[in-house]
Amino acid sequence: MNAPTHATGPLAYLAAATAGIRRQTRRPAVATRPGLDALHAHLTAVHLLLDQLTEAADPAHPAAIGHLTAARTRIWQATNSLHDALHTTPHLDGTPAAADECRPELEGPPFLTVCQRHLVTAITVRRKTTPADLASPPLHGHTTHCAV
Repeated sequence: MNAPTHATGPLAYLAAATAGIRRQTRRPAVATRPGLDALHAHLTAVHLLLDQLTEAADPAHPAAIGHLTAARTRIWQATNSLHDALHTTPHLDGTPAAADECRPELEGPPFLTVCQRHLVTAITVRRKTTPADLASPPLHGHTTHCAV
């Protein structure tokens, strides 16, 4: 599989998300809602990229597909945890967050887009992942030993 010559789809999204991460990491180390939003955007882009790689993987190599699928699932689990963390992090004005509500219509662009992005990605996850896969432990029973 050749790398694309121009940034489109998940690669362009990943580049934009990476720029958001760079901007957030230059600030103090406090977890803010915009910082969590930027990190969520990055992980969502990685999830989309892994999804495309999994779909394009050679069926003659089922072990590779299994590893890519496991990586995609773990990235989604991290993305889901970031979304939950955002809903427990206070707003920038200091008002407490309502941890039990996801209201994408209230915190849309240009402020936060995490809920919209999360809901869209969740649709893909539900189509391609079983609840048992999402509840499985981080390692799936296979280890790879790298020669040093």
